[in-house]
Amino acid sequence: MGSLALLQSLRDSVLTQASVKTIYGEPIAAQGKTIIPVARISYGYGAGAGTGGMGETSARGEGGGGGGGVHAVPVGVVEVSDQQTRFVPISDRKKLTGALLLGVGMGMWLNRRRRS
Repeated sequence: MGSLALLQSLRDSVLTQASVKTIYGEPIAAQGKTIIPVARISYGYGAGAGTGGMGETSARGEGGGGGGGVHAVPVGVVEVSDQQTRFVPISDRKKLTGALLLGVGMGMWLNRRRRS
């Protein structure tokens, strides 16, 4: 696959994946409400290519490569009802873990101070 074909392939891949339904999931209707899941999506793609140029007696080869990845994190839901529309966030585990570690650290520190 040539360099240009590789880049076009990566571009086509991004364009087919980048849609509203990637971030906002399929709506779910239940008990007079419509729930729409919301996610944060990150894409990363890269590619490189090069040629060896012409040698004294023969042409040298060409090479290239590429790759990509997707990272999706649910952030909450949009809740739509006859009365209101609201965003309900999903709690962040990193913040909860940080708070727990801070609490344990403070407890250990206070315990040491009490023993002194």
